[in-house]
Amino acid sequence: MHDLLLRQNRNYRLLFTGSALSNLGDGIAALAFPWLATMISSNPLHIAIVAFATRLPWFLLALPAGVITDRTDRQRLMVGADVIRLLLSLGVVGIILGSPALPLAEDSDLRLPLILALSSVAFLLGTAEVFRDNTAQTVLPMLVEPKDLESANGQIWSIEQVMGSFVGPPVAGLLIALAVPAPFGFDALMFALSAWCLWLIVFPMRKEIRARAGFLTEFKDGLRWIAGHALILRLAVMLGLLNALHTMTLTILVLYAQEVLFVSAFGYGLLLTAGAAGGVLGGLVCPSVARRIGNGKSLMLALCVFPLPFLVIAWTSSPFLVAAALFVEMLAALLWNVVTVSYRQRVIPNALLGRVNGIYRFLGWGMMPLGALAGGFVVSVAETELGREAALRLPFVCAALGCLALLVYAAFKLRFPAQNKV
Repeated sequence: MHDLLLRQNRNYRLLFTGSALSNLGDGIAALAFPWLATMISSNPLHIAIVAFATRLPWFLLALPAGVITDRTDRQRLMVGADVIRLLLSLGVVGIILGSPALPLAEDSDLRLPLILALSSVAFLLGTAEVFRDNTAQTVLPMLVEPKDLESANGQIWSIEQVMGSFVGPPVAGLLIALAVPAPFGFDALMFALSAWCLWLIVFPMRKEIRARAGFLTEFKDGLRWIAGHALILRLAVMLGLLNALHTMTLTILVLYAQEVLFVSAFGYGLLLTAGAAGGVLGGLVCPSVARRIGNGKSLMLALCVFPLPFLVIAWTSSPFLVAAALFVEMLAALLWNVVTVSYRQRVIPNALLGRVNGIYRFLGWGMMPLGALAGGFVVSVAETELGREAALRLPFVCAALGCLALLVYAAFKLRFPAQNKV
């Protein structure tokens, strides 16, 4: 059935391919950006600034992006976002070529200016990602039948994990070893190919794209809808807290990998690949799990698992155990994603889907920049009292405790209607 959807639906196949190429670029950038930042500075606050800039657009722009998605040609919006990311990736190449030899000395006066320049590009790349990703999730119900949404979402989440975290990070490690600008040049090529695939899609006609009301009025329509749907609103807030905790740990993971696990860029890429393997498996099996046990039990299962990987990473110094922990974390994350995304796509009216998705992602992704800053702040403050290694482990302890609190909340507050089981 999975293969039939790809073989028989040309438009979905093009969206799937574009997502694969775009996420390969994202996966390379996910390693290359923080690793480049550590070549400029080992200060955890500097690393956090880059991560904060990458995620800040989800806080600032997710809401207007949702309205724009519903008011404009969604295909042109996605293509334009990928073209902008192509140009910005080439801009990073220019920054590297115009800088002194890396890594910089710890007393270099160029550390902060280069971190700020890298952060500026990261912010602009994140801005394009907001529009591209929100729109891509919005168009999926236009290209597949409602009965195929779980399968289509599972496939897209799987390929995003394969390319973004399974293939991308080790490739980025090899490219960095070859030449520091190489991964960013490769990114530019991936975004160009993704834009071409998206341009080839033939979308059904949309009558709703004409703006029949003001921007603020249309935004209020989306806000009114999600405010009246308590379950989706709770899922959005919970996702925001989960993402903040995850981003707090991910921001510090690059320093943890270098200073506690003593791995190279390629080794760090393999750690991220282990996490992606969990995402790949999750994309394949989680739709069946959700159909078998239902939405509510699926999310409770994911929430029961979430604290465990953070506790393992906080305790161990073994790269193999860390890899296993990341595998389990992403497996649980895919179960959460397949259930919640499919549920939203089924319940939210298509005419409002872009706006409601924008609000949902504002709540769900907008907390990530705060998580990034929290990671750098926790390590910087704790380092004086606990020492560098214990401070690098502390964000993982905090994340585990936060996930346990969300599990308790969900046990009392998450209730799915029986008829919406998938």
